[in-house]
Amino acid sequence: MKPIRLISGFVTVGGWTMASRLLGFARDILLAVMLGTGPVAEAFLVAFALPNMFRRFFAEGAFNMAFVPMFSKRVENHEEARAFAQEAFSGLGFVLIVFSVAGVIAMPLLVLAMAAGFAGDIRFELAVEFGRVCFFYILFISLAALLTGVLNAVGHFAAGAAAPVVLNLILVGALVIAQSGLIPVSPRAEEIAGLHSGRVLVWGVLAAGIGQFLLMWWTARKWGFRMGITRPRYTPDMRALVRVAVPAALAGGVVQINLLVGRQVASYFDGAVAWLAYADRLYQLPLGVVGIAVGVVLLPDLSRRLAAGDDHGSRYGLSRAGEFALALTLPAAVALIAIPVPLISVLFQRGAFDNTDTAATAMAVAVYGAGLPAFVLQKVLQPLYFAREDTVRPFRYAVWAMVINAVVAIGLSPVIGFIAAAWGTTLAGWAMVVLLWRGARPMGEVARFDDRLARRLPRQVLASLVMGAVLWLSAQALDSVLHSGGWRYLGLLALVGIGLVSYAAASHLTGAFTLRDLKSAMRRG
Repeated sequence: MKPIRLISGFVTVGGWTMASRLLGFARDILLAVMLGTGPVAEAFLVAFALPNMFRRFFAEGAFNMAFVPMFSKRVENHEEARAFAQEAFSGLGFVLIVFSVAGVIAMPLLVLAMAAGFAGDIRFELAVEFGRVCFFYILFISLAALLTGVLNAVGHFAAGAAAPVVLNLILVGALVIAQSGLIPVSPRAEEIAGLHSGRVLVWGVLAAGIGQFLLMWWTARKWGFRMGITRPRYTPDMRALVRVAVPAALAGGVVQINLLVGRQVASYFDGAVAWLAYADRLYQLPLGVVGIAVGVVLLPDLSRRLAAGDDHGSRYGLSRAGEFALALTLPAAVALIAIPVPLISVLFQRGAFDNTDTAATAMAVAVYGAGLPAFVLQKVLQPLYFAREDTVRPFRYAVWAMVINAVVAIGLSPVIGFIAAAWGTTLAGWAMVVLLWRGARPMGEVARFDDRLARRLPRQVLASLVMGAVLWLSAQALDSVLHSGGWRYLGLLALVGIGLVSYAAASHLTGAFTLRDLKSAMRRG
């Protein structure tokens, strides 16, 4: 089987992720207009976060980090690989069905664990109602994530990267339908602003999970991996998978605890859950396009190269992943820090989303921007461990990061308010990068970036800072346009264009990254 083409894989996954995140923006803009930061919006955001949290815990995090390297070693023997995938599919499905039923029963406790500040008001009641509808999303999306891992391991990235587009298309459609009057409004929904839209939206979440699963199931079948409903068996292969997956699950649990801490802190400040959620949406755009693309493509590539004893190829793959990630992430981080207010005001400020919401959300965007390179570097460094089926050390590092997050978020919230939650996330992200980097030293040459990246990193930083200065000055010059009705969209588009041109020019002048590099990387396997 041919080696995975790294940069072309990054571009495929990143391109589809960009489409998904842009649709996600459309969804969140509609959500902000219709629901603002009121009780229905906060209840929906917490309810939707529950299955997403456990999805990362079970599928995209713990399970796939263990499954993909073990599956990648079997891909040369198609029947052996298919049988292993079927066993994993059946085992994961059984666990998820039991867990989903238990989660629906225990929904009041889960909501309190996510947002204790909701207790005693309408947000708690609504979050429990919404959560019980959309919690089964975890079953379908987790099985879809496993099928995505199967396809990624054999070099087919497009369907898995495109699946989130289905989610956002359905949710945008649900919001439009909710406003169309096609679905009758219940008497209680008439009493609570936005409740009708919220209810339609949570049913849309469940429908989106089913749609994503069907897309991945059909695509996997097309490529020779037909998955059916079989009785789960605890075979030696499954025991080995569980042995690797449990530490990864614990590490995933620690990451989710970090998110829980942030939401708990935010739930004690009116509107803060929504402010952090909208800020998260903005910084997740570059993180998804770059970080997730790198993580998805790099893990199976490293697993195969290490199994073949190709240390040189492994180091090359790691270095090009780091170079590609930082060349795109550093300017994105600087932009989030330099112009957060224009970004938020143009994208979200309308309807129920006012000036106060813009100022608070923009502050969170800038703080998250400072952590964006760390979040992406984690995606680059973690495959070094997971490709070796080492999930224990990442768990230990995640525990230290969790402690830092909790100390900062909880300790500083009485002093600086809800923004302490964002600072906790950012500082914990950088702590995790330092620990992963130091822990990889004994791996030798494979875990070291090459001289080319060492030369170019300072140039990438310089080019990004030049772009940031140009963006800040341009935002001041365009301030009146950015606050002028329909013209503000053209103003933001002009800022984006100025940023792209200034970064491209600075990169060319400093030698940070060139079009020739991209073309060369696209041709290499």
